[in-house]
Amino acid sequence: MSLGHPPHLKDFDYIGMYSYSLTWCCHRRQRLFTQSDRVDLVREQVLRACAETELEITVDMYMPDHVHKLVRGRTHSSNALQFIKLAKQYSGFYFMKAFNLRVWQRYGHDRFLRQDKDVWGAMQYILNNPIRAGLVEKIDDYPFIGSQVHSREDLIEIARVGKLRSG
Repeated sequence: MSLGHPPHLKDFDYIGMYSYSLTWCCHRRQRLFTQSDRVDLVREQVLRACAETELEITVDMYMPDHVHKLVRGRTHSSNALQFIKLAKQYSGFYFMKAFNLRVWQRYGHDRFLRQDKDVWGAMQYILNNPIRAGLVEKIDDYPFIGSQVHSREDLIEIARVGKLRSG
């Protein structure tokens, strides 16, 4: 029986120092992330969930009607499923309070990344999303990218060349 959403892996506990590619769509695919105040409110609550679950945002991209996140556990007890639950719960609550709008669809898409090459590929995919969508011609012009790990300049370089040049 299909649940209508991708299930979590049954033989994996989502705890530890792993990387995950996450995609969450806005409720009814509304274009909710076109203004800084909305993105900033959600990002603040996502960072709160990161702190509580010991995860960090390698890169995030707020598209008008969805968000991409590449997150990584910082410790052996980092809990990605708890992060997903808290990040969506906190941001959903405060978004409703501030804008009287439901922000998230119930289910998202998460993918466990097994190797470093998968992480770099996911980063490039995420960072080039606004270009593929025709929102900008170059990533430098897109305002809603972020990271707890990399500077904006580093993210732009990763988008362009696929990796950071060693100094």
